[in-house]
Amino acid sequence: MTKLIPLITAALLMSGCSSFSLFGEADSEKPDNQSKTEITPQMQVVNIVADPAIKPADHAQTSTTSQSDLYGSEPADALYGNGTGTNARMVTKHVGDYVQNMTQDLISNMEYITDKTPVGVTNFALIDSDLQRSNLLGFQLTESFMHELHKFRIPVIDFKATEYIRVTERGDFLLSRDFLELTEQSPIEYILTGTMTKHQGGYIVNARILGLESKAVVASAQMLMPFYVVDALLPSEHNMVDGVQLTQGE
Repeated sequence: MTKLIPLITAALLMSGCSSFSLFGEADSEKPDNQSKTEITPQMQVVNIVADPAIKPADHAQTSTTSQSDLYGSEPADALYGNGTGTNARMVTKHVGDYVQNMTQDLISNMEYITDKTPVGVTNFALIDSDLQRSNLLGFQLTESFMHELHKFRIPVIDFKATEYIRVTERGDFLLSRDFLELTEQSPIEYILTGTMTKHQGGYIVNARILGLESKAVVASAQMLMPFYVVDALLPSEHNMVDGVQLTQGE
């Protein structure tokens, strides 16, 4: 009986080696694109280790819906209608966003103006004109600056307001551009005005606040407004004929 023990032990050792050999061959025959197992003897657990040759699944495919990327930019296929049947790129910024930054610049270097000094806002003029011409951008700059100044609790006077409401078939209106319908005197001490310069990349907007009597500049700001923001402004229907904007000749 004692002679059989070494034989049994040798047989067990041989079977164990063959089994390890089989596992090793089976593992080596696995294709490179499958996961391998790694045995950690310290913890006596089996960890699944991803083979570096395996490429992650392409689950982040481009979505069919229009979504912005990590930087807030819209994808190339995001379009918006411009009211004339033509589509263009999505615009995520508008004139008011740039005016907000300019107003903060004005406030940062402003002098003499308080919550007791009324301010009026005029249209911005084209710098290469006789300063008596504006455009759609100049009109919108006026509206946006009035809004931003009011947010800073600066009293803003709208001198285009009449003393009555005109009721017509086209609507009910209080504002007017007819100086004969406006009040001759307004409690305005300072004026926010400015100019626009057409630039290769857009419009350079120069804004400043002046003392109405002294003509002294008490605040100023300047910013380049890109063309894609300016071109997003669309003329109203009364300035359009068959989708073409009408402009006054020289």
